[in-house]
Amino acid sequence: MALKSFRPLTASLRFTTLNRPAEITDKRPERSLVESKSKTGGRNTYGRITSRRRGGGHKKLYRIIDFKRGKLDMSAKVQAIEYDPNRTALLALLAYADGTKAYILAPLGLKVGDTVYSALKTDTNDFKPGNSFLLGAIPPATKLHAVELIPGKGAQIARAAGTSVELVAVENGYAQIRLSSGETRLVNAKCRATIGEVSNADHGKRSLGKAGRNRWLGRRPRVRGVAMNPVDHPNGGGQGKSKGGGGRQHLVSPWGQLAKGFPTRRRTKLSSSFILVRANGRPPRGKK
Repeated sequence: MALKSFRPLTASLRFTTLNRPAEITDKRPERSLVESKSKTGGRNTYGRITSRRRGGGHKKLYRIIDFKRGKLDMSAKVQAIEYDPNRTALLALLAYADGTKAYILAPLGLKVGDTVYSALKTDTNDFKPGNSFLLGAIPPATKLHAVELIPGKGAQIARAAGTSVELVAVENGYAQIRLSSGETRLVNAKCRATIGEVSNADHGKRSLGKAGRNRWLGRRPRVRGVAMNPVDHPNGGGQGKSKGGGGRQHLVSPWGQLAKGFPTRRRTKLSSSFILVRANGRPPRGKK
C-alpha cells in the first residue's frame, strides 16, 4: 500500500497521510545523472518576483531525464525505481547494453529487472509499459504517456504522476489523442510516446498534515485577498467577514484580473488549430 497513515501521537500526525510507494529502491541517485539546482525564490533575472509564494525548502539535486528516448533498437534493463524530489512521478534507472545509463519516467507496473527499449517499428508483443514508439506505429485505444508535441523535441504531455492519454486514431499523418482533461487534439504521427500510465497515482491522495511540510517543499504561506485591507488587495476590506470587501465583486488577483472562470489561453495561439474538442466538450472557437 503506497499510502501510509500514522497514529495521532501529535496534532499534526492525526491528519498526516504520506505516499510511500513500495516499489522504490533504497538507493542513492546515479551520480553521473544528477546536477546541482540553484533556487530562485520565484525571482527572474532582474531580481523581481514573478512567481509568488516560493522560497526556502530542502536542497535538491536535479535528475537528468531522457525525455527523447533517442537510443533506438537497444534494450535496457531497469536497475532501480527511484524517488525524484523535482516531480510527482517516480523514475526508472535504465542500463543499456552498451553500458550507458539513463533516467526515464517510471510507468505503472514497471519493476526492477524488466527490459524496455525504444524503436521505430513495433511487433504485436512490444506494447509493454516503458517501451517507446512513434505514434503512427501504435494501435488505437492504447494508453500512453510522455508524448511529444514536436518530433524530436522530447516529451511534453502526460508527465505527472498517474496521468496518461489515449490514442484515438491515426490518419493523414496526424494522431488524435484524448487527454485526461477531456481535450482531444492532433499530434504529428512522427512524435514519440511511451506505452502505459505514469506511476505513483496515489500522489494526489496524500495529506501533508502540517504547514511545516509545505515549507520543506519550498512553498511559502498564501494569504487570501479577502483577509487583507483595501490598500493591499482589491478584495480586501469590509465590516467583518464578507464576500469581497463588503460588496459582491468578483474575486480577482492583486492586479485586478479575474481569478475564477477567466480563460487565460490566448485566442491567437497557433496550436489552437490542432484542438478538435476542448476540455469542456465543445469545439474550439471558430470550429463547428
